[in-house]
Amino acid sequence: MSDTILVEIVGLKYSSCSPFPCDENRTCGLSACYPSGKLAPAFDALKSRIQETYGDRVEMKLTLIDEKVPDHIRGILEKDYPPIPLVLVNGKLTRIGRIVADRILNEIEACL
Repeated sequence: MSDTILVEIVGLKYSSCSPFPCDENRTCGLSACYPSGKLAPAFDALKSRIQETYGDRVEMKLTLIDEKVPDHIRGILEKDYPPIPLVLVNGKLTRIGRIVADRILNEIEACL
């Protein structure tokens, strides 16, 4: 069995989960957070989905940067200027830029 995979979602406390509208089309693949369109409820919905699928093989972490930016996040922001929310898998920045279940699950699968 491989080591635990860490999925870290980074954003602002009251930021959106995506640059796209939160509507009935559910292009993100999540429904528990609808219609909030906010990061924290989307993280909770994603965490539930990932725990259902992978159990304890995947650790989920929400890092809010409203008041303090951790050094590892600061380095990424200064180097790459990625969109928020950031999606990191095992510390590696993905180019997802939003909470979307299937793309994040694909990143996890690539690490297994």
